[in-house]
Amino acid sequence: MLPGPGRRVGRASRTGTLAIMTDPTTTSPPEPPEPLEPLDPAGHAAVVDLLAVLAYGELTAFERLADDASLAPTIADKAALAAMAVAEFNHFVVLRERLRALGVEPEAAMEPFVAPYQDFHRRTAPGDWLEGLVKAYVGDGIATDFYREVSAFVDAGTRELVQEVLADTGHSDFAVDRVRAAISRNPSLGGRLALWGRRLVGEALSQAQRVAAERDALSTLLVGGVDRPGADLGEIGRMFARLTDAHTRRMHNLGLSS
Repeated sequence: MLPGPGRRVGRASRTGTLAIMTDPTTTSPPEPPEPLEPLDPAGHAAVVDLLAVLAYGELTAFERLADDASLAPTIADKAALAAMAVAEFNHFVVLRERLRALGVEPEAAMEPFVAPYQDFHRRTAPGDWLEGLVKAYVGDGIATDFYREVSAFVDAGTRELVQEVLADTGHSDFAVDRVRAAISRNPSLGGRLALWGRRLVGEALSQAQRVAAERDALSTLLVGGVDRPGADLGEIGRMFARLTDAHTRRMHNLGLSS
């Protein structure tokens, strides 16, 4: 299981993280949760884990984007990152409320995913602004694609919610524009950033194996169980082929070789 979409676009300290909060003039409070479909115990556990890992990812994304806004090189970049941070926090609120509607304590549900997130971000700390942009676009993009794939195996209401919170908040176009512009000015950057992109893929897959090994409920979403059909080996192979193709497209969009 991949680390969730905890986006980061530069190296930053924690200073000022909570200074950027939701602006009530530009955002709306989350809608009340829709009535939930009844789930069997295995399905309930799987949905809780899926929503919990996404919720912690969105909270982490808010923290990192808010921090990074303070290091952005221009006022326009600061404003763009601040808007993305607000969107990620609103996604977190929606997921937190759905977890509560499922009868679980959100903080307790998220706790198992704290260490994997911290480990992934420690091992992939970007060295500069551009590496951070590539990580936000490529590294988090892999996780986003994976969770979209996983959502095919949950109930319709959860699937719709997952698609909603994984919607792009604008960071894709932002990253592509800045990275391509930097490479245009200095083509020698391309080789280093391409290597960095490939390293991100390896680290993400390594973390996926760790989380999948520790969280049986998430693994069961894919492989199925006694009363719950899952994907066969052929479909799992096609899924990873789609993930690889999407990664290749992202690297190409950045002007990097995969």
